[in-house]
Amino acid sequence: MDSYAIVTGASKGIGRDIAILLSKKGYKLLLVARSLIDLKQLAEELPGDALYFAIDLSEPGAAKKVAEFCKDLPVSVLVNNAGYGLWGNFEESNIQQQLNMLQLNINAVAELTYYLLPQLKKQPSYILNVSSTAAYQAVPTLAAYAASKAFVLSFSRALRIELKDTISVSCLCPGPTDTGFAHRAGMDAIAELAEKFNMRPAEVAKIGVEGMFKRKPEIVPGFLNKVSAIGARHINKALIERIAAGLYKK
Repeated sequence: MDSYAIVTGASKGIGRDIAILLSKKGYKLLLVARSLIDLKQLAEELPGDALYFAIDLSEPGAAKKVAEFCKDLPVSVLVNNAGYGLWGNFEESNIQQQLNMLQLNINAVAELTYYLLPQLKKQPSYILNVSSTAAYQAVPTLAAYAASKAFVLSFSRALRIELKDTISVSCLCPGPTDTGFAHRAGMDAIAELAEKFNMRPAEVAKIGVEGMFKRKPEIVPGFLNKVSAIGARHINKALIERIAAGLYKK
């Protein structure tokens, strides 16, 4: 297979395992993340000549640099996986850190998708955007993060209809996953709670890749996460938000 798959946030966690699975399916890889060392190590582990591009996608203009780097590649899979969260009451948080997170979680997803659409539309292609079960309800102390993931889910569903004749768009919405998310988000105080519900990244990646190739619009790994997502749609929003506030109280 001469076709390329681009995976952002590929150096660790779900993104790393998605890249490994796509490589096993015969795709050539372009791995994108901040850590040059981790990307190089993964590229050396994969069969074939995987390309890698170390860049911080939270920096304005970074997505366009990635698109320019791969403008001559036959790209048929785009996985927008890079993202992170910040925990705490919004008014007590560092606003620049919040804006950097939103730049990565929202702008980079929209920009990279936009710039790569001309290449993706040249052949039957797939886009997998990684959101979160946090997309299904507002989450106090994760206010901006949950809102950013709600954008990814809504954006994905709209694009799915706009591009239905050429590109299949899916959205992966994992729940708690053992990726180091809680540590980076500053949630060490409730890490023990998160660990009780954590799924393994490889398991989430497998479900996500299978769902993408089955052209599913939304992919929610894990029974409890599915129940949570369904409940968020049907239970009173104020009640759901109070429950979330209790779970993630700082």
